[in-house]
Amino acid sequence: MSRIGANPLPIPEGVKVQLKDNVISVEKKGAISWAFPRDLTVKVSKEEIVITRPSDSKTHKSLHGLTRGIIKNMLVGVTDGHSKKLEVAGVGYRWKMEGKNLNLQLGFSHPVNYTPPAGIEINVIDNTNLTISGVDKQLVGQVAADIRKFRPPEPYKGKGIRYSDERIWRKAGKTAAK
Repeated sequence: MSRIGANPLPIPEGVKVQLKDNVISVEKKGAISWAFPRDLTVKVSKEEIVITRPSDSKTHKSLHGLTRGIIKNMLVGVTDGHSKKLEVAGVGYRWKMEGKNLNLQLGFSHPVNYTPPAGIEINVIDNTNLTISGVDKQLVGQVAADIRKFRPPEPYKGKGIRYSDERIWRKAGKTAAK
């Protein structure tokens, strides 16, 4: 048995779970649906979700744990939500919200504008910190990665956009010739 996939998932209070064919939908603060692999069987009762697999093959074992993990992230997303924090470092580097768009000043000759997808909320805390939040964990992570990609942190001065818990390994620059 898969160690992760064998555990039943408790359904939090107030969460509405629907199962139709191989699509599971979860709803409370927001709504998410996901088409799980057809080989697996998902059973929904009033208080828990149980995932079973047809055999002990390597593929089925892998999909078993993956399916449980994704459904758990869906349940956490509709109850508590997922979030990522980003920081920007550098002289003149900053961001601000203009309507629904994020305007980034990153040392280029032009400002960079980013429009978040539906279901994602970007909250600018100050000029150098922001929080990306939403119901879908994968989408929150992808938006954070897309924003970070505009100016990844560089190893010499540490300038750029990074996750708040990310550690940048600094390199020593050139030393003066004697």
